[in-house]
Formats: sequence, C-alpha cells, structure tokens
Amino acid sequence: MIRQITIILLLLICLTPASVSAASDIRLLDSSTEADFPNLLTFRVKAASADTITRIRLRYEVDKKVYAPTFAEAWPELQPAHNVETTWSWDMRKGILPPGARVTYWWVIEDASGNRLTTPKKVISFDDTRHQWQKVSDQNINIYWYRGSRSFAGELLKAATDAKERLERDTGVTLEQPVHIYIYANYSDLRDSIVSPDEWTGGVAYRGFTIISIGISTNNLAWGKKAVAHELGHLMTQQVTVSPYGETRPYWLDEGLAMHAEGEQSEVDREELRSSIEDGRIATLQSLTSPFPADSQQAYFAYAQSQSVTEYLIKNHGRDNIRRLLVLLNDGYSMDDALTTVYGFDLSGLDDAWLEYMTAAPQDNTVPGEVLLQRTEPYHIHSLSPVLCTAFGGGA
Repeated sequence: MIRQITIILLLLICLTPASVSAASDIRLLDSSTEADFPNLLTFRVKAASADTITRIRLRYEVDKKVYAPTFAEAWPELQPAHNVETTWSWDMRKGILPPGARVTYWWVIEDASGNRLTTPKKVISFDDTRHQWQKVSDQNINIYWYRGSRSFAGELLKAATDAKERLERDTGVTLEQPVHIYIYANYSDLRDSIVSPDEWTGGVAYRGFTIISIGISTNNLAWGKKAVAHELGHLMTQQVTVSPYGETRPYWLDEGLAMHAEGEQSEVDREELRSSIEDGRIATLQSLTSPFPADSQQAYFAYAQSQSVTEYLIKNHGRDNIRRLLVLLNDGYSMDDALTTVYGFDLSGLDDAWLEYMTAAPQDNTVPGEVLLQRTEPYHIHSLSPVLCTAFGGGA
C-alpha cells in the first residue's frame, strides 16, 4: 500500500507543470473564461507562433478536498495555423460545480517545431452572479444571502456557529477549512442554481467543496436554522473522513452527528423511540447503514434512532472515542472492527447496548449546556453526485 501511494505521489510530481515553460517561438495572446451559471464554464485561448501550432490542451483542477490531488485535461477543437483561437466548454450536466467553486487552469500549447508553452496558472470562481449577494462571517463560517435583513442572516450564522461549537465540544471534530453557505430566497431560486434538480430539493451540501446551498425564505427562519446546522454537521464530519476507500461513514452515524449538530434530541422524540421499541417496530443499525427509507414516517424514526444512538455513544463513552471511530473508518476499518477497537462491541453489540439504555429507567439524557430542540420535519438523503445530502422541508 505504501509503495502504491509513493508511486502516485511521484506521478503527480512529474505531471504537475511549472508556472511557465519558456518557449520563445510561441506567444500567448489571450486566456479568459466566461461563466454561464449553473450550466457552463467556457475557457478561451488565443496564441501565435512562428511555426504552425498543432496542439492545445487545457488542464484544470478544482479547489476541493480529495485524497490524491490531480488535474483534468481537455482537448478543444483546433485548426492548425500560425495564429489560433479556440474554446472548450465544461457542461455541468457532466460535472457539477457549486456556487463559488474555484477552478485553477492553464494551457499547454505546442507547435510543429516541437516548441511547447505552458501558460501561467489562473483562477476562476464559478459565481452565481444573478443575485446581489451580501456576506456575514464568524468562526470560519461565511453566510451569503441576497434577500432579508442582516439580522435574518445573523440568526442563520448564529445557528451555524452554535452547531460548530456543539460538535467540537461533544465529538472533538473541528472545522478544518472555511465553510461557505449560500442562502437562496426560496426553493425556486435554489433549484434554478442546480442542473437537473429534483422537485423537492431544499438544500445541498457539496462533498469536498465545503459549500452549502439552501433555500430559506425569510418567513421560515426556524426551519432554516436547523437546516444550516444539519448541513454544517455533515461537512464538519466529512472533513475528518476524506479517504481512498470512498464514503466510509454509515448513514446512521453521518445523520446522527448532523442531527446532534442541530441540538440535543427532544424528549418527544425519545418517547416516540421508546414506544417504537416496545411495539417491536425499531430498525436494526445494520439496516440503517444504507440509505434511509423513502416513507416519511419510517424516515422520521431512522433519523431519530440515528441521533439517539450517536448521543448514547457521546454520553456514555466520551467525545474522543467518536472522533477515533471516524478516523478508523477513514483508515479502511469495517464498522464492526472500528466499533470493537474503540468500544469493545460490534454493530450488533451496539444495537443491544443502546436498546438496554433506552428501556432502562428514565434518565436525564441532556448533554450539559444544551437546549432541547423538537424535531418537526426529517431530512432526506439524495444521492446526486457530488452532493453529500439533500434536505427538504419548511416553506417556499
């Protein structure tokens, strides 16, 4: 494994261009981009040479967190000549970029004499310029919005910073990179910012980009605060788990941590879970490892159970073990092996321990300093790559 990683790194070093490769016979006349958000990002280049220019390649890399950094290459159409101009368009139906995503690009130009010019790198931000965005920031969290008062945005920012502090305190997971949260004024505006969205899409957290887009109307602030906290919870835990093994967090753990980011589970939800256990209607954690049910009532219990199990681990086994569990999953451990290493029981054992905990005499389950928040609407997973999750609920 170490040898394979070393080879990958050496290849990347060899392939990464210097900022400029001198080639006196080739001149760059122009290099520019044009964004048609959210559909297209077009790259243009003009060049001239004493000999015929025979080949032009566009190389680009997206500013996102990945396990092994690399770049992509595109070959625009070209008619060989001494003076050339060509374009290449990135169709977002084939690769999604969220608002504010940054792309670094450069050109490699060659002529018939074997001269090569590698142009300096340039950066383009794929911005949604259809709205007049305002910005408020705190604790490495940035809120962008264009409708509503500054206090409206401030409330959403406070919900996000509270979620950040809650996860840091209770799980040891920290915010490693700045997060950018775009607040669209309604669901219609949000869907207009996504290529081929589902009709019910209300918010997206883009994997690797630390960018979130949510549709929150000014009269739906209560739901919006929960949605912001929930999606930030996903991005914070994701920053710990960028792995060569792909997605490593089971749904119950991922959603349990995101639910806890909103606030401590309400007693109403705990009583609903106890009733479900008594009636024999509770799911196994193994069944909650994969995507949750589409049925709204079943999804409600899936989210509530995930939060309860996660908070059981926090309350009874400590914050440091949660982070250790995430790290082991990131390192390629199976869930059973990771749980056994950290807690001494596998997934079936966790099921048993949690059921015993829930059916014991009533007790105070509140994490110190927390305010109980009653959950009214579930979040639903949506597998739109590279979207991490999609939430819906709340107003228009």
